[in-house]
Parts: sequence; structure tokens; C-alpha cells
Amino acid sequence: MTEIDRSFSSRRTAFFRMRSAEVALPGRNGSAGGVRRRAGAALVVGALLLSVTACSEDGSGAPTARPSPKASTPSAGPAPVWRTAPASIAALGDSITVGFDACTVLSDCPEVSWSTGTSPKVDSLARRLLERPAGHSWNHARTGALMSDLPDQVDAAKAHRPELVTVLIGANDACRSEVRAMTPAAAFRADFARAMKKLRTSLPRTQVYVAAVPDLLRLWSEGRKNPLGKQVWQLGICGSMLRDPDDLTDAAAERREEVRERVKTYNKALEEVCAEDSLCRFDPGVFDYRFTERQLSSWDWFHPGVRGQGELAEMAFRTITRKGPVA
Repeated sequence: MTEIDRSFSSRRTAFFRMRSAEVALPGRNGSAGGVRRRAGAALVVGALLLSVTACSEDGSGAPTARPSPKASTPSAGPAPVWRTAPASIAALGDSITVGFDACTVLSDCPEVSWSTGTSPKVDSLARRLLERPAGHSWNHARTGALMSDLPDQVDAAKAHRPELVTVLIGANDACRSEVRAMTPAAAFRADFARAMKKLRTSLPRTQVYVAAVPDLLRLWSEGRKNPLGKQVWQLGICGSMLRDPDDLTDAAAERREEVRERVKTYNKALEEVCAEDSLCRFDPGVFDYRFTERQLSSWDWFHPGVRGQGELAEMAFRTITRKGPVA
């Protein structure tokens, strides 16, 4: 016999004893006493029933909590759809995106920009993706820009409300006069996250393509083959990597490797911050691409030349037009 059965049995026995005693008592006036006794019995039965039904299943006597209605779990909304044919583009970044040294020495040449250029020699993203690139693309990149400048470039771009923003920035954060002057990795990440937050707050549906920072060590190893290029480097281009280009000592090698590792850290930050945004695609291809003299500027043998700009446009186009999830 369970605890509930024993409890109910004892209450039932007590009830019948009370009932017997009540029947034996004479009423003061026949029918009225019978009515009062029947009413009293009904009250006792009701109390017993309530007592039994209030018992928990484990016999503890504690009230059993009624199961609350299941809260309806909101269904996850549809994943953002990446549009492979945006109608407008705004370019953000540094000297690479404004075609520095691609046409003439120490000068910008935005018409050959991989992102928004108009030259058919490059076939930029704007030419490949937009029906009318001239009126629907804007280049807010600036030669010498650091990651800390990106939030201001976002402010300039958001007025156009572009459907796609391209970002290629970070080389200048590593290309400082000395290794110790490179932008700290934490500051680089914080500035990029701030720029992305600002962009997303103002442009919630704008897609973002983020290119990796190029492998500066690769550019040094290719550019140093050209005597003219090394002469231009002495003007102060990327001293942390390009200073004393023919110095092959262990100390010089360690210095260049430190710069390369910082660039890799920057790229990891770009990738991770981009991954937190549902409409952002990070492209590691720019770091991995094995640029040769054919793709480098014939003025400084470091920045992309016209062919190099075309390669950047091709890599970006493949990533932006890739079908499937955003990530």
C-alpha cells in the first residue's frame, strides 16, 4: 500500500467513525437535526477529498505544481541572404584602394582601383557588378590611412547608403618607420570593431567585403629584385619591412618576421570581427596570393600595379558573387 493509499484509508476510517457518532446523536427536532447532520457530513467529505487531491505523488503532502503552459519559443528568423549583385559600392581603405603608384610615381590613380575604378584594364568590381558604375560607386579610401581612420571613412560612405562596402586597410598599421611603432593588435581590433558597429548602426542591410592585409614579406622578397624599386623604398615606404632591403642578417630576418606576424594577427582580428556580422565576408586570399613583379607597381615594386589591381578585383568578385551562406 502506498503512502497515498494509507493516508486516504486512515482519513476514510476517521470519517465513518464521525459519521456513526453523528447518526447516533438525536436532533433537537427530528428533520432539522437530520439536515444539519447531512450538511456536516457533506462538508467533511469535501474536506477529505480536497485533502487527498492536494497530496503530491510522492506522498509528502506538498501541493503538486500544475505544469505551466509551455512558453512558445520564437522561431529563428531566416538567415540573411547575401545578394551577389549589389546595386552600389562604396570603397574604404588605404593607398592600395586608390591605386597609389599604379600609374605614376608617388601619386594616386583611382581610375585603376580594384574596387571602384573605371579603367577596362582592371575591370574593377564596380565595372563587373554595376549597370552604371559612375553614378553608383564612391571611393573614400585615402593614401596613408590607418585602421583608426576607418570609422571616419564609414561616416563619409553612409551618406550614399551603398548596398556593398569594400574594406582593404591595415598595411599602414604594420608599415611604420620602426617595428615598435606598429599599431598594437588590440587597438587594431578595437578600431575595426568600432567601424563595423558604426556601419551596421547606420546601414543595417549593407553588405561588407573585407580583404585581408597583404603579406608584406612576400612583397619585400619580390620587390627587392629590382634596383629601382629599392631606390624608391629609401624614400620611406614601409620602413619596418623594407628598410635595408639587402640586409639578410638574422636580426633583419627577425624584424621582418615580426612585421609579418603582426599582419597575421591583424588578419585574424578582421576575420573574427567580420564573422560576428551576419552580412560580412572576409577574404584571406589577398594575404595568400603570391604576387610577382608582374603584379607590382613599376614605380615602387611594392604597391599593386595595374595587373595587381586586376587580380584584387578578381579575388573580390569571386568572394562577393559566391553562392550560399554569408559565412
